Amino acid sequence: MPKSAKCLLIGSTETYSGKSATVLGLSYQLQQKGLDIAYSKPLGTCFSASGGTVVEEDVQFIAHSLNLPINRVGATILALDEVNVQKRWRGEDKTDYRQLLKQQYLQISQGDLVLLEGPGDLTQGNMFDLSLLQVAQALDASVLLVARYDSLHSAEALLSAKQRIGDRLVGVVINDIPTEQLEIVDAQLSPFLEQQGIPVLATLPKSDLLRSVSVGELVTQLNAEVLCRRDRLDLMVESLAIGAMNVNSAVKYFRKRRNMAVVTGGDRVEIQQAALETSTQCLILTGQLPPPEFILTRAEELEIPILSVDLDTLTTVEIIDRTFCQVRVHEPIKVQCIRQLMTEHFDIARLLSKLGLTPAGTLS
Repeated sequence: MPKSAKCLLIGSTETYSGKSATVLGLSYQLQQKGLDIAYSKPLGTCFSASGGTVVEEDVQFIAHSLNLPINRVGATILALDEVNVQKRWRGEDKTDYRQLLKQQYLQISQGDLVLLEGPGDLTQGNMFDLSLLQVAQALDASVLLVARYDSLHSAEALLSAKQRIGDRLVGVVINDIPTEQLEIVDAQLSPFLEQQGIPVLATLPKSDLLRSVSVGELVTQLNAEVLCRRDRLDLMVESLAIGAMNVNSAVKYFRKRRNMAVVTGGDRVEIQQAALETSTQCLILTGQLPPPEFILTRAEELEIPILSVDLDTLTTVEIIDRTFCQVRVHEPIKVQCIRQLMTEHFDIARLLSKLGLTPAGTLS
């Protein structure tokens, strides 16, 4: 019988910390080392209908990006949504999810390593026996934690996680570190965590590209009408600007920013004009007032989509801010970026050593 693969569970201290990006970057390095990997995300949070079946979008995207055969991809066993939570509350769902998890794991565990994407934080899934620690215990998995950097206080969350997870914690990835903070993280935070028995396997600099959203995603979230350049919804937006000031102030403000979405009123023609002549990826007009023809013509020439929304400025900005917070890595340009970041900054040799794995072609 083939030996069962080792299991690495990738979790995070809070939601939207960069788990999927870490899985993508790490998997690529593991495959480059010749290791046979499998992937699963037992607890699903983002589903869509595809060809009559419901699929977990992250699972589908990662399996496709890694070119994994079907027998190396585990099915998501539970959608974490309001309906399933209420069924559990009412006692209608008595499923033994730990048992289901073990059965599913056995189906994909021939190979070197199974990468499991954990819940959003340390407690999510608890009601179904699928929290990070419960999954780790059920599958005897090692844990790699991803934490988004938030000043030196980030140590608090990681120390707390270490107390919960114990010796299963093989390392942490500290993500999204502003460039000017990298030195202090490497000189102070990392050594401190290492002294507390928390191996720091990567300190990743903040990337505007990874935190960007496509114009197409903004169209979806805002339920916007596309007035021109529907063919350029793939443009990536890295920042948000609000055109509510006078035109001279707006021009100075816009020139300091890059790859922005500009939100302004449909009647603020001079602001629209200024935005089109700076680093703007899309113009979002509120108040349902159509722009004049010359604005549409100029946007066509410059290949800048103009969106119209049936919302006020404040609501529009809130939705865009939320979209930035929940950004995903489902664009090829982001996949390339995370692979490069992880290759440069992640200590793959140290992880393999901790997992007791030997790259293909290496003598043990």
